[in-house]
Amino acid sequence: MKAEKKIRVLAAKPGLDGHDRGIKVVASALMDAGMEVIYTGIRQTPQQIVEAAIQEDVDVIAMSILSGAHDYLFPKVVELLKNKGVDDVLILGGGIIPDEDIPGLKSCGISEIFGPGTTTKDIINYINDNLKK
Repeated sequence: MKAEKKIRVLAAKPGLDGHDRGIKVVASALMDAGMEVIYTGIRQTPQQIVEAAIQEDVDVIAMSILSGAHDYLFPKVVELLKNKGVDDVLILGGGIIPDEDIPGLKSCGISEIFGPGTTTKDIINYINDNLKK
C-alpha cells in the first residue's frame, strides 16, 4: 500500500517583525492536522524564505507579518519564486493586513490572506481544498 505524501508547509516571518505567537499557533495546528511544518523563525528575508522553500521542497509557504511591510515582502517572495522557476507552491499570507491591500497581494500571486480571527480550521481547510496536487 502506497503511503500518502504529507503536505509540506514552510511557515515564515518575513522582515523585521519579531512577534511570532500567531505563526507558531498556526504551525502547531497544521502539524496536528497531519502536515509537515518547517518554521524558519523570525526576521527572514524574502531570499531566505525562497531558498528554504526550495531546499525543503514544500507545497505551501505560509507567511505572517504584523509590521506593515506586507506590500513589499510578500510580492518579493512571489517574484523570487518565479525567477527560480517555482510555480507549484501555494502561497498564503496572514497577520495585520488592511482590507484595501488584499486585492493587490492576491493579484501578485498570494493565494489567500488570513487576518485576525481566522480559525486554524479555516486555514487547514483552505490548504486542503486549494493545494495543487
